[in-house]
Amino acid sequence: MEYDTDVIDYVRTHGLDRLVPFEGQKVAKGVSERVDPNFQVAYPPEWDDLVRLHRLVVDRRVTTILEFGVGKSTLVMAHALALNRDHHADFVKTKLRRHNAFELHSVDDLEKWITITRSQLPEDLRPLVTFHLAKVTMGTFQDRICTYYDPLPDLTPDFIYLDGPSQASAAGDVRGISTRHPDRLPMAADILAFEPFLLPGTMILVDGRSANARFLRNNLQRAWTYEHRDEGDIHLFELREQPLGKYNRAQIEYCLGNSWLDTL
Repeated sequence: MEYDTDVIDYVRTHGLDRLVPFEGQKVAKGVSERVDPNFQVAYPPEWDDLVRLHRLVVDRRVTTILEFGVGKSTLVMAHALALNRDHHADFVKTKLRRHNAFELHSVDDLEKWITITRSQLPEDLRPLVTFHLAKVTMGTFQDRICTYYDPLPDLTPDFIYLDGPSQASAAGDVRGISTRHPDRLPMAADILAFEPFLLPGTMILVDGRSANARFLRNNLQRAWTYEHRDEGDIHLFELREQPLGKYNRAQIEYCLGNSWLDTL
């Protein structure tokens, strides 16, 4: 099956096929291929997902990205962030308070995949991306068993992409329970821990990981909207609150538009 014409046109118009080989064909993965406990398999890119990420970053004029789980998404989001820098750097520098402007911070527990992804980044995109090697441990959030990366980068993203860690990554257990059991599911709680610091207008995209997305939905405490899109199996959260000060308001007005504020 070929990708929709819209996806193909977008990839070629933006030159994304120069970052990631593009065959124009969807590659379906069997159930047994969706999780690789040995971390050896690099699956073919899913261009529906990559185009969606690129579009969101560009359309929302995102300035700072936090990514959990490196891969082809890192390349594509770095490209989108470079476009935003080229078009919006002057406004961001003079009108907003963004100390990590046009930076993509990617967190992963596997040094192998960080090395591979870094090697695939074109020279012009490398300054935009900072990789963070972090361990994954079992823990709890309000007595619910989950996983955490440690350490995390110290920044305030306006876009978060959650596609890691693997359920097989976490060390340790809580009362004998671990996500490493083959029947278990990923259950990352990092976003819950730093939720109070996020700014209105922030978006979270969870790629698959439905149980993890439901865990976030049930435990996030602020005014988030939530949407699950069956096509692509993605979960979108957006923090829809009144701005926190003039800089946050200016960022929302410039990046998301006055109409965003009118709907609060």
